[in-house]
Amino acid sequence: MKRKTFDKIVTFVGFGLSIFLLVAAGLLNWGATFADGAVKSQLEAQEIVIPASNGDSSADAATVAFFEANGDKTMTTGKQAQMYAEHYIGFHLSKMPKYAAASTAARSAAAAAAADPTNADAQAAAAKANATVETVFKGETLRGTLLTAYAFWELGQIALISAGVTLLGGILMLLLSIAGLIHLRRTPEDATI
Repeated sequence: MKRKTFDKIVTFVGFGLSIFLLVAAGLLNWGATFADGAVKSQLEAQEIVIPASNGDSSADAATVAFFEANGDKTMTTGKQAQMYAEHYIGFHLSKMPKYAAASTAARSAAAAAAADPTNADAQAAAAKANATVETVFKGETLRGTLLTAYAFWELGQIALISAGVTLLGGILMLLLSIAGLIHLRRTPEDATI
C-alpha cells in the first residue's frame, strides 16, 4: 500500500473522529446544563431553607461545617439536597419508627379506638399513631425525592466532566489530523508501507 494512501485514510478518519468527539462534547455539556438547571429550578420552587445545624450533636466535622456554611440558604444544588436529606431528615427520621412499624401501630390503635369509641385515651392514641405515620411517610417521601434530585444532579456533574474530557480529546484529535494533513503533503509519492 502506498504511504500517501494510508496517510489519507488515517487523516480523514482522524477528522471524522474529532468531529464526533466535538459533537459528543457539546451534547454532554447540554445534558449537564439541563440537569443542573432542572434540579436548581425544582429545588428553588420548593423554597426549602437549610438550617444552620442538623440537630445531631454527634455529627462529623464535615457535616457540621456544611450546615454552618449553608445555614439560612435556600436549597438550589444537588449536594445541598443530599446533605439535607441524609443528615437532617435522615437524622430526625432515625428517631422515629420505620413506616411499616408506624403503620402497624396505627392500625392497632385504630382498631382499639373503634372497639371502644368512648375511650378518650384510645382515641388520643389512635390520633397520635396516625400523626406518626403521616410524619414518617412525608419525611421518607421528601427524603427520597431530594435524594433523587441529588442523583440527577450528580449525573449532570459526571456529564460535565465527560464533556470536558471529550472536548480535549476532540481538540487533540483535530490537531493530530491537521498534523497528518501537513505530513501528507511531505510524503513522497513513491513511498510504501
